[in-house]
Amino acid sequence: MRPTIEWNKNKVIMIDQRKLPAEETYWECIDYEQVAQAIEKMVIRGAPAIGVAAAYGIGLGMMNIKEDDNRASAFDIIYSRLEKTRPTARNLFWALERMKKIFQKNQNRSLSELKNTLLKQAQALEKEDLETCQQIGSYGADLVKDGERILTHCNAGALATAGYGTALGVIRSSFKKYKDIKVYASETRPFLQGARLTCWELQRDRIPVVLITDNMAGWLMNKGEISMVVTGADRISSNGDTANKIGTYTAAVLAKENNIPFYVAAPLSTIDFELQNGDQIPIEERDPDEVRKFGEAFITVPDIEVRNPAFDVTPASYITAIITEKGIARRPYHKSLSEFK
Repeated sequence: MRPTIEWNKNKVIMIDQRKLPAEETYWECIDYEQVAQAIEKMVIRGAPAIGVAAAYGIGLGMMNIKEDDNRASAFDIIYSRLEKTRPTARNLFWALERMKKIFQKNQNRSLSELKNTLLKQAQALEKEDLETCQQIGSYGADLVKDGERILTHCNAGALATAGYGTALGVIRSSFKKYKDIKVYASETRPFLQGARLTCWELQRDRIPVVLITDNMAGWLMNKGEISMVVTGADRISSNGDTANKIGTYTAAVLAKENNIPFYVAAPLSTIDFELQNGDQIPIEERDPDEVRKFGEAFITVPDIEVRNPAFDVTPASYITAIITEKGIARRPYHKSLSEFK
C-alpha cells in the first residue's frame, strides 16, 4: 500500500478511504480545491491526516500561482477555502496556522523559493506526524498488558494519520513487543470506519481483531471480554474533554460503569489550549443521507428527519489518561497537558 497521503510530481495523492476495503484506489489532486473536496467528502479523514492534507493543499495552491499574482491575496483565498472544510478537527487549523507563519516569514523571497519553502514545510509536517505517532505508540504500549482485550472505536490508524496511527499506534507497538492482545473494533455507524478501515488495517498487520456492532460493547465489557478502551481524538480542550467520533462518549460511560480503563491517544497538535472545556468544541453535523442510506439504498423512510453529528465529547472525568508524543497525561489535565506544551 502507498502512504495515506503523499506529494508526488506536483500532485497530492491520497488513498480513497470511501472505497475501502473493496477497492484500493487513489485520489489525485492537482489544485487546492480538489484537496478541499477530498477532506469534505471523506476521501481522507482522521484529524492528523486532515492536517497533513491541509498543509499540502496550501503548498499545492501556492505552487500554481504566477509571478504577477498577488501572493498574500492568493494565500488568503486558499487558506479560507481549506479552513472551511471540516470544523471539529483541531489538527486542520493547527496545520494551516503553521503554514501561514511560514508564508508570512518568506513571502518576500523569490516566488520559486517561497513555493519550495511551503512544500518543504508540508513534507516536514507529514514526517513529523509519522514520528509523533510512533512515539505515542511507544508510550501507550507501556499501559497494555499481556492478555489485554482492547476496544477501539472508529479508525485512528495509519489511514487517519500520515502513517502508523494514534490508538492503533498503541496497538501496533504493543503487538510488536510480542504481547498477547486482541482488538475489538466497533463498526462505527454511520460511516463504518471501524468495520471498513480498522479491520482492514489490522488484518493486513496480522493483529487479531474481532468486529462488533456499536451496541455490543457494554455487554462484552460486562462479560469480561473487553479489558480496556483506546481511541483517538479530533480535538481536546485544555481541561481534557475530548471530541472524537460519535459513539466514543457512550464507550467511555460503559467503560467507567464496568471499571475498565479508557485511554485517549492523540498528538499535542490535537489539543486546543484556547478552549477551557468541551462545550466550546464545534461539532460537525453531516449529511442526513449518511444515516438514511447504506450505499445508494435507503434503509428507512426517505424523508425521515435525521440527526447526524459526526462527533461527541467525552468529559475528562471519564478518561483514565491521554497518551501523547511527550508522555502520558493524567488528571487534572489542565495541569498535566499544559506541562507538555
